[in-house]
Amino acid sequence: MTAILITGANKGLGLATARQLVSAGHKVFLGSRDAARGLRAANDVGAMPVQLDVTDDASVAAAAEVVAAAGGLDVLINNAGIQAEMSSTGVLGAGEHTGDIMRTTLETNVIGPVRVLHAFLPLLQQSSAPVVVNVSSGLASLASLSDPSFQGYGYPGVAYPTSKAALNMITVQYAKAFPGMRINSVEPGFTKTDLNHNTGHQSVEDGAAVIIGLALIGPDGPTGGYFDANGPLPW
Repeated sequence: MTAILITGANKGLGLATARQLVSAGHKVFLGSRDAARGLRAANDVGAMPVQLDVTDDASVAAAAEVVAAAGGLDVLINNAGIQAEMSSTGVLGAGEHTGDIMRTTLETNVIGPVRVLHAFLPLLQQSSAPVVVNVSSGLASLASLSDPSFQGYGYPGVAYPTSKAALNMITVQYAKAFPGMRINSVEPGFTKTDLNHNTGHQSVEDGAAVIIGLALIGPDGPTGGYFDANGPLPW
């Protein structure tokens, strides 16, 4: 049985991932910033709730203590993320972006995963087959977003793709630093979630499938890569 922590898992992709992993017989720690929502979600899917706010050092440290006391960790899924440029009328364009939007986005989507990695690395290093999955986006690809034929070429936002491109760099650098771990970025696809006001075209169950695939790759799987359901993606 694999012990798996998922951040930002009280709804959306995180919750769907937790549900499928629990159903497959794995031990899942369901991380949630809001303790009450996390408890309800964990009870719903049969996971263990862990209060975890990726923007707060004390919260992350306390979560690491909970997971350690419960037996340790094999897989970390950095799923928690925000899309601060998404307004009620759509995505804010470059001319409407502010430093505050960028700062808020980076705090959760970039600094958050680093904070979580730092706290949980000691536990992962005790596992016989440690894995990290960073939930990225197709909008993180510089090659794709500079190609007019790419489906997401017209996306006007700045902060969200910037944060996910930075997350991809985190994947590369941590994979080099820890060759004994399998550390990869995943593009789950354009999924219907609160993050995008449910404008995605696939279900959370479909989006969770590729996350789970990378979470369970084992010690001989790839590392330092960027993948979607069809295989490697261009950086």
